[in-house]
Amino acid sequence: MSTESNIELSAVLGRLADVLQTRLPANGGDPATSYAAKLFAKGPDGFLKKIGEEATELVMASKDGQNDRIIAETADLWFHCLLALTYYGLRPEDVFAELARREGLSGLVEKANRKPS
Repeated sequence: MSTESNIELSAVLGRLADVLQTRLPANGGDPATSYAAKLFAKGPDGFLKKIGEEATELVMASKDGQNDRIIAETADLWFHCLLALTYYGLRPEDVFAELARREGLSGLVEKANRKPS
């Protein structure tokens, strides 16, 4: 993937995060007119259940080898993860920074270095 594509991906997720910020109840998000605002109004249970649901749907689409469904379910999962980030005052750029920190690091080494939760 080219650097330009990486920048565009970051920009798309950043713009979506900006829109989601406007859907927070504290920012006037209206649950009657916005799906995101409706989930935010339910608190974490609203979007966390959707994350679990979308992750399961992605697993099933992947097991079935349905590429179009894999893409659609990944988009749904990313969207709901962005809701969680927004709710907790985080940004996609925070996730990018963490991925960049891990770049070139063995997954086994990275996992071994994690602090227990």
